[in-house]
Amino acid sequence: MVKVGVIADTHIPVVVPKLPRTVIEIFRGEGVSLILHAGDLVSQEVLDCLLEVAPVKAVRGNMDPYPLQEVLPIREVVQVEGVRIGLIHGWGAPHGLEERVMESFAQDRVQCIVFGHSHRPANRLIHGTLLFNPGTPTDTRFTSLKTLGVLEIVGDRVEGRHVTVP
Repeated sequence: MVKVGVIADTHIPVVVPKLPRTVIEIFRGEGVSLILHAGDLVSQEVLDCLLEVAPVKAVRGNMDPYPLQEVLPIREVVQVEGVRIGLIHGWGAPHGLEERVMESFAQDRVQCIVFGHSHRPANRLIHGTLLFNPGTPTDTRFTSLKTLGVLEIVGDRVEGRHVTVP
């Protein structure tokens, strides 16, 4: 089994001054071998901290400043074992967000789409595709819990779960 850490909407240092140390501790404790960040890092420091744990794939979000927008793609397809994962931040109103991110990977034959933007955790199978939003580990403006996620991959199967960040 391969474990992938999933995080989004960290908004460092806008919401909190730095990435909570508990995020690193959770990912280390889970034994993740890769971390996916679904955008709105806001600071390069977030990538640097996550790289202490495992390699990181990240996409840019609507709140990421120019230096990050220049180096991070809008979307990416990541292959882990036999699973293709679409990684994107998302855009627009929360209503219809899942449909928009699904449409953006319609031609890519992905088994899972990791997205952010809404700050709300999601973990549901729609038309055979796992839609997974880790929520946010730093902000409770749009949700009552701070969360991140873990994808567990065995062969060509993927399952997601959320972990509450204290």
